[in-house]
Amino acid sequence: MDEIIKETVKNLKAGKIILYPTDTIWGIGCDATNAKVVHRIFKLKQRVESKTMIVLLDSTDRLKDYMDVVPEIAADLIDSVDTPLTVVFPNAKNLAKNLIAEDKTVAIRVVRNEFCQKLIQKLGRPIVSSSANISGMTAPLHFGKISDEIKKGVDYIVPFDQNSVKEVKPSTIIKLEIDGEFKMIRN
Repeated sequence: MDEIIKETVKNLKAGKIILYPTDTIWGIGCDATNAKVVHRIFKLKQRVESKTMIVLLDSTDRLKDYMDVVPEIAADLIDSVDTPLTVVFPNAKNLAKNLIAEDKTVAIRVVRNEFCQKLIQKLGRPIVSSSANISGMTAPLHFGKISDEIKKGVDYIVPFDQNSVKEVKPSTIIKLEIDGEFKMIRN
């Protein structure tokens, strides 16, 4: 796994788009601080830029690096669930501008699987995670269901976990306000 992570980080640092296994479904990703390559993902997915994408972090400790104020309840919410949870946070910063919504929010998921954690740690920055499909199409639940159009449109396909067929689904999404109030977006 270490050599695969090393090669993947090399591609991310070079401004490339990767196709990789996440803690949920296969994703299309890039360095979440590089607006130029984020734009390329929007183009590949045929997705309007007003519909933002998820950012992955390796730990709750890093949340403070990407938003002005981290609501006190944030780490408790993330740590209290057993399934992947994406939280839409207010007042995003230090990310590619085209990942931040008009209302200054950003969707962040703190990953728990080893591959993504190590990848983010080695890169030293968060990564984008968007389902490996054209916008509006069904998200592929395993590598074998990813379209050729997506595979040909990325710069690097991570050669890891491609034969696994897991019963997975996209993450639950909640929107969190500075005062700690939250609402369910996707369950």
